[in-house]
Amino acid sequence: MDTSIAPGTRRVVNGQTRVYYEGYWIKTYPVPENTLAQKKLLIEALTRRLFNHTEHGLNIPGIRLEEARQAYESESDPAKRRVKGAMYAGAMFNRATDIFRRLVELQEIGVEILSSNELMRECGRCLQEAYALCRLVLHRSGEESIDELWGEPFRAFSVPLEEFYEGRYIKIGQTKRDIDRIADAMVNTFARMRMFPDIGPIIREFALAAKIKCETLRTDPDIFDAWGNFATAAERLVGSPPVLSAAPELPEIRMADGARKLIWKGRDLIFHITRARVPMPKSTADYLERCVQFATTGSALDQWIPLPA
Repeated sequence: MDTSIAPGTRRVVNGQTRVYYEGYWIKTYPVPENTLAQKKLLIEALTRRLFNHTEHGLNIPGIRLEEARQAYESESDPAKRRVKGAMYAGAMFNRATDIFRRLVELQEIGVEILSSNELMRECGRCLQEAYALCRLVLHRSGEESIDELWGEPFRAFSVPLEEFYEGRYIKIGQTKRDIDRIADAMVNTFARMRMFPDIGPIIREFALAAKIKCETLRTDPDIFDAWGNFATAAERLVGSPPVLSAAPELPEIRMADGARKLIWKGRDLIFHITRARVPMPKSTADYLERCVQFATTGSALDQWIPLPA
């Protein structure tokens, strides 16, 4: 990271305005007008995005909010209570979106909607209460919650859109940082192994494609190249079979199997955080620790080669 560059600095790079956060120049997009209509579109998109990345079964219609509340509050089994709490949070997000949609419809026919409006306050309460339950909700991988995704709809509701989008660039910078941390761990672990002689450049190519993908909106014409490069780089990474000796013994076979599983795990983790465009700190820390453990087990030490200086 270049400490001489202030966070939030903007520059035009190859004709594209970029902003500097977390050591990365991030692609920017025009900020929509700060109106209720634009906020409605954004909150709807963020709610869909939320359900796309969380565990299944949480997209409960807002009209069933009271049913979801009763199911959650009456449940005594801890595991079931967690799931029902997550379903209740999903219902609250949908209720908030329903309210916001109706407010925009009223505004479109000339009804003035003030921030003090009781429905506006109810919308904010639903979003805030849903966010308070985010700890109960797991990412679709089942490994951790993603608090940042749960906070985005409430933030979009409560702050100007310009401030919201600036916060997104910070999260994208943090996502890029963690992509590089995972890629570094993979290179340091697997590029040292004789059985994966060419994997270092493949990992770096995948990480670069991931960083480009996470900063590219789906509405951007560049999304076709960004996603195409990302998906095919992922295929190349997990499609690199280990090169074993002519007559491999059991320790070598076990090491190759463990390495391949860990490579797949790293691929999946980068996929998850790239698509979500927010860090997954617990999963990332766990993966980095697993790479260290794998590299220091001492099994099949003859498979290790020194990394170039």
